[in-house]
Formats: sequence, C-alpha cells, structure tokens
Amino acid sequence: MSTPPDGLPVYRVLTGPDDAAFCRRVSEALALGYRLHEGPALTFNGENVIVAQAVLWPATDRSGETPAR
Repeated sequence: MSTPPDGLPVYRVLTGPDDAAFCRRVSEALALGYRLHEGPALTFNGENVIVAQAVLWPATDRSGETPAR
C-alpha cells in the first residue's frame, strides 16, 4: 500500500499520558504499517508524564519498493 489507509496522513504525532492506552495507539499505528520517527519526547505536566511519538508512513521509491532501513 503506497498511502496510509482510511485517509490518514503520512506524518502523525501521537500524544497522551504515558500509559497502556498510549502504547496501544502507537502499536496500532505500527501494525497499520507506520514506522517510528526518532524517539519519543516526554514532559511532565505536574501530574503525569506526557509522551509524544511521531510516526511516518514509509516512502516508496519509483519502483514501488519500500526502501530498506
């Protein structure tokens, strides 16, 4: 698949409290075919650790092949 499913954007930033629900959201994006972009960013809002993780849809070259990493 050369584009993300369901009209999702090529670049996404997932954010939320550092909990199981956030980890499931990232895992779901990976299962769809997204790849992690760098490591997560973390901050503390006074109560919870908040995480941001960017994910990218893998680019394809002109042959239609996904570049190896």
